[in-house]
Amino acid sequence: MSDDFELDTDDLQRRMDGAMANLRTEFASLRTGRASASMLEPVMVDAYGSQTPINQVGTVNVPEPRMVTINVWDKGLVGKVEKAIRESGLGINPQLNGTIIMLPIPELNEERRRELTKVAGQYAEHARVSVRNVRRDGMDQIKKAKADGMSEDDQKFWETEVQDLTDKMIAAVDAALETKQAEIMQV
Repeated sequence: MSDDFELDTDDLQRRMDGAMANLRTEFASLRTGRASASMLEPVMVDAYGSQTPINQVGTVNVPEPRMVTINVWDKGLVGKVEKAIRESGLGINPQLNGTIIMLPIPELNEERRRELTKVAGQYAEHARVSVRNVRRDGMDQIKKAKADGMSEDDQKFWETEVQDLTDKMIAAVDAALETKQAEIMQV
């Protein structure tokens, strides 16, 4: 039985990639000084009796670096979309122009930029914890196989594989954080 042990490193890699994808999504929702359609992804609109993403009730465009527009398809939903944006906590004041909602992106002050870099750091730490949890699961599988008769050489080999995978993912998280913080602090 000891020679048959094969750790599913593809599964560990997939789960760690999931943590990284989640981090990218969270980073996309952080507002920098630049307009981005992805900043509206977490905003949900009460449309037709259910919570609906903004991009499913209108067309989201970025015509200028500091402006996002939403062309709402159903005229009856314009007020609900505007309300959802106001209550989302993005700190953006929507302006109506018929069925088009314009969102001017204000300059971020220095204090707000520092707050956002701290939030980005928290998101990165959550991603690191997720990666470490996947690592722990892999190490637990190895320990179980060791108890079932795996050789010590095999144990060391698999532990090294899992640790290398973890180190690569942590480095990727750190690089993504550094990039995002530089983007936030850019004036």
